[in-house]
Amino acid sequence: MRLPPQHLQRLDDFLRKATDEHGYLGAVALIAQRGDIVALRATGYRDLSRRTPMGTDAIFRIYSMTKTIVTVAALQLVEEGRLALDAPVEKILPAFAAPRVLIGGGADAPQTRAATRAITLRDLLTHTAGFANGPDTPLAAAELLRRTDLDRAASLDDYVARLARVPLARDPGVRFAYDGAGLEVASRMIEIACGESLDACLRRRIFLPLEMRDTGFSVPQAQRARIVDLLSSDASGALVLADTRSAREPGALLKNYPSGAGGLYSTARDYARFAQMLVDGGALDGVRILERASVESMMRDQLHGAELPRGALQPGETFGLGGSIVIDPVARSRPQAHGAFGWPGAASTYYTLDRDQGLVAILLLQYLPRNEGRDLPKISTPFYNLVYQAFIPASHP
Repeated sequence: MRLPPQHLQRLDDFLRKATDEHGYLGAVALIAQRGDIVALRATGYRDLSRRTPMGTDAIFRIYSMTKTIVTVAALQLVEEGRLALDAPVEKILPAFAAPRVLIGGGADAPQTRAATRAITLRDLLTHTAGFANGPDTPLAAAELLRRTDLDRAASLDDYVARLARVPLARDPGVRFAYDGAGLEVASRMIEIACGESLDACLRRRIFLPLEMRDTGFSVPQAQRARIVDLLSSDASGALVLADTRSAREPGALLKNYPSGAGGLYSTARDYARFAQMLVDGGALDGVRILERASVESMMRDQLHGAELPRGALQPGETFGLGGSIVIDPVARSRPQAHGAFGWPGAASTYYTLDRDQGLVAILLLQYLPRNEGRDLPKISTPFYNLVYQAFIPASHP
């Protein structure tokens, strides 16, 4: 299928406007339907000096888009019987045996009780494990978590050991609280079940079979010139390099270890192959990555009645395994179909897929908001609007 010229022009005009001198540095957008890439566009620049034009092969830090990939790896191991969604995590990670929940006291003298049940892998993948994260976390629990200094963990094993010392903020399965902790713990479980590092496991099980040649937790020196500068805004609103390790050293590990919560670099083409695999029910080009039933479970509501705090997800959405699901297109305020699935990354990367329409849409930028009023406006909604107006005009006028 070919995208009509008028729709291509609208997409080009939109991206050009978004990356003008007042906007983002640069962008790559990819749209595919029924397995064919019908639009692949690069606009703007790759570097802060605006000397090097953006290329369609540019490499981006995809942050939380990593979570969907790690979820697929976990479900592969569930299919093989090496992990179980509803078995206690402590069977693999004894440090989480007999979890405790904070009920009072301060950080120096916390009062706790036994959790109502064990933490499970499903809890980790759906952000309902009860870890001390989220805007409504008790101050004492948040302070205890801060004192563990998770950012200084040397490995996923070290991360687990530090996190397991902190009491939970709530019982497992009770409340959705999006964070990275659950996926880091799940990543350590994957390492143990695979018998190898997370990066080696993902490379062998997902990246090589799907020919995702430019996806990994670090970038080879020979390819680092393709990495897009990671930007933020200063107090005046001017674009500056972000204050992160990977902004200062593009291609280096984003953390001290391969972070399953948000550590991958990738390209639009690579991530499109991964997303197309999910659209096609777990297989691509004759290579099966995941059973169809597992893909169905990813895109089914997995919160099972857990509390959903206001603002935790967008209106009209719920959470599956590895991403959010549109359950009310009208409330979502985007023309996405019921069942559309996707998730963003912290540095302004976005993807969505629609299995009914065979559609994949990816928008990659490199900008970390400061959430202090001077941030660039998010452009994912108008991008998705353009995509759906082009492909589903009859259903979404």
